[in-house]
Amino acid sequence: MILRDPVHGLVAFEGLAEQVIERLLATREVQRLRNVRQLGFTSLVFPGAEHSRFAHSLGAAHVMGRMLARIRAIHATLPLDQRIDDEAEADALAAALLHDLGHGPFSHLFEDVIPGARRHEAWTLEIVLDDGTDVNRALRTMSAGMPERVASLIDGKHRLSYLGRCISGELDADRCDYLLRDSHMTGVSYGVYDLDWLLQALCFGQLPGGEWVLAIEGRKGLPPIEGFFLARQFMYQQVYHHKATRAAEMLIRAIFMRAAELAKEGSKLEHAPAALLKAATGEAVTLAEYLALDDVQLLSCFRAWEHGEDATLARLTDALARRELPKTVPLPADGQRTGTWDRALSIARDRVAARGLRPDLWVWLDVPSDAPYEEPADDSAKGLWVVIRHQPIQRLGGSSFLLGQLRNQRIERPRLIFPSEVRAEVLAAIEQEIS
Repeated sequence: MILRDPVHGLVAFEGLAEQVIERLLATREVQRLRNVRQLGFTSLVFPGAEHSRFAHSLGAAHVMGRMLARIRAIHATLPLDQRIDDEAEADALAAALLHDLGHGPFSHLFEDVIPGARRHEAWTLEIVLDDGTDVNRALRTMSAGMPERVASLIDGKHRLSYLGRCISGELDADRCDYLLRDSHMTGVSYGVYDLDWLLQALCFGQLPGGEWVLAIEGRKGLPPIEGFFLARQFMYQQVYHHKATRAAEMLIRAIFMRAAELAKEGSKLEHAPAALLKAATGEAVTLAEYLALDDVQLLSCFRAWEHGEDATLARLTDALARRELPKTVPLPADGQRTGTWDRALSIARDRVAARGLRPDLWVWLDVPSDAPYEEPADDSAKGLWVVIRHQPIQRLGGSSFLLGQLRNQRIERPRLIFPSEVRAEVLAAIEQEIS
C-alpha cells in the first residue's frame, strides 16, 4: 500500500504493515475519523487547518513503522526476550493507527464541556475491546488476543515496556506526527523539527535496576530532541493556545452548555444526537450512540439551532456561523495570587449583564497551561534517558542545559474572553480599576 502524504511524502505500508493497516482501514470506526477534524475550530484562525484525525492516524502509523525499523536495527543489544518480533510489530502498528479512535467532535471540546463525559482514551479502549466493533473483529482475525494487546499498548503498557512508551510517552508516534502535521497544515514553521535525525539518534540503554529503555544516543542526539520539545512548546504558544482559537472554543462551550440546559428542561432540540441528549441529562451513552457523533453531525445541529426557538442558542450558533468571535485581553500571570483575575472577571460579567446577556455563557476566564518538558524525579523508566559513552545513563534534563531549564516548568497564558460589543468599556474599566 502506497500513499501520498503532505507531511511525510511517499508513505509505504508493505509486508506485515500492509496486512495490518489495510484490514483496519476497512473498518467503520477508523473511517469515522475522516469526519473528526484534528484541530477542531482552529481553521477559523488558520484556514488550512482542515485536516482530520484520519490523516493524523495514518501519519502516526507511518512514524511507528519508522520507529520499529530503527528498533529492529539496534535491538541486537537486548536480551532475546526483549527484542521486537512480528507479533509486537503488528500490535504497535495497529495501536498507532487506532490511538485516536475515541475522539469526539471538535477535538477535545465535547468531552471537556459535557459534565461527567468520558475521556476519549476510555472510548478508544472500549472500541478496541468491544467484540461488536469492526475494529475488534479485524484485530481478532489477525491474531488471538490482539485486541487486548493493542488496548494495553494504547494505554502505554506492553510486555516490551519501551514499546508502550512509543505509543504513549514523552516521545511517541502520536506527538511525532501531530507536531509536523499541525505545523504544515496551519502554515506555520514552529512545529518543524528533525524527525530523521531524531529517529537515527534512538538507542537502547539499561537502567540501574536492569530495565531496558529506548534512549537518546550521545550528545549528537541532543539537538534533535531539544528541537522536538521546543517545537511542542512553540505550537502550544502560537497555535493550540492562540487567543482567537481559544475564543472560538469558548463559543462552542457556550453552545454545548445552553444545549445541555435545554435538554435537561425537556425542550426539543432539533437534530440533536442521542449521545448529546443523554450526556446532558446524565444518562449512560452507548458505544453505538457515541460513534454516531462527528463534526458533520454537530455542525448540522448548529445550523438548525441558528433558526430554532431558543434565542440564546440561536445567537450563539449564529455568531459561530458568522465567525463573530469573542474578544480577548491578556491578564497578568500572577493574577490568581493578587486577585487580578477575579476582579477582571467580575468587571466583564457586570458589563455583559448590563447588556442583557448571560455572563456565564459570554464571559470566560481562560487559563490554558502546558509543561513543555515533564520529567519524573525518581529513577523509574518513565520519561527520557540519554546514553553517553563512558558515562552512566542519565535523565535527559540532566544532559541538556536547555531542557534542564524547562523541566517541569508549567507555563500559563491567562486571558479574559468576552463579547466584542463590550470590548471598549471592559478594557476601560479594567485599566481604571486594576492597573
